[in-house]
Amino acid sequence: MVTGAASGLGRAFVEELLQEGARVVAADVNEDGLAALARDLREPERLVIRRADVSVVEDVEALADEADSRFGGTDVIINNAGLGSGGPVGEVPLDHWRRVMGVNYWGVVHGCHAFVPRMKRAGQGWVLNVASMAGLVSMPEMAVYNSGKAAVVSLSETLRGELAETGVGVSVLCPAFFKTNIVEGMPMYGSNAQKQRKLANTLMEQSQLDARAVARFAIEQSRKGEFYLLPHKEGRALWNLKRIAPENYIAAVKFLRKLTGR
Repeated sequence: MVTGAASGLGRAFVEELLQEGARVVAADVNEDGLAALARDLREPERLVIRRADVSVVEDVEALADEADSRFGGTDVIINNAGLGSGGPVGEVPLDHWRRVMGVNYWGVVHGCHAFVPRMKRAGQGWVLNVASMAGLVSMPEMAVYNSGKAAVVSLSETLRGELAETGVGVSVLCPAFFKTNIVEGMPMYGSNAQKQRKLANTLMEQSQLDARAVARFAIEQSRKGEFYLLPHKEGRALWNLKRIAPENYIAAVKFLRKLTGR
């Protein structure tokens, strides 16, 4: 099961899994993107596409029922659906906070709520929650996105302990910038909105990783039983700095903020 499957990292997960011979239920709110996915991949026996809004628990429970009826259950749930966002606290509208958290956090909660009990009963399975480096290192003017992704990391850590003796594994993926379409149409607020968008696009263009590389890394590392999945060297370095020398980390954030004119 892959949510947010119509484009970007979600589509990359679907492509990688199908290439390995898996049967996949691909879910997204973007019906045109799902139709393109089915048309491009041409795997009618192994690929089921379904429209679903992960912020609506009934939609996610219907996905779990679909996987049960079509394939006899779910071995892997990839809670990938997410929305990008930027802007200072106090300037981002609260309705936008609710929408982003509804997908980025509650969508993952709904996925875990619907699929984990079924996996526990089966005594096997894997949960892969897609967070972000933003969930580990919190850059300024990204509070909406940072908060949701940090909550996904915490949820995953909690779930890992709960499922330790059940046969169900957990991983949390925390990539930095890579080549994807998340910035397209991404709402950004505040006086630095255009600079934020330009910087994000630049960092994505300069990244050595694309969505397929990130998806492949996550699948391989999950298979090895790894929990924190950090595909970017610079991300791992910044996270280590935060843990080992938090004051130096804060100084580094201030320097980066000044360097980028934010």
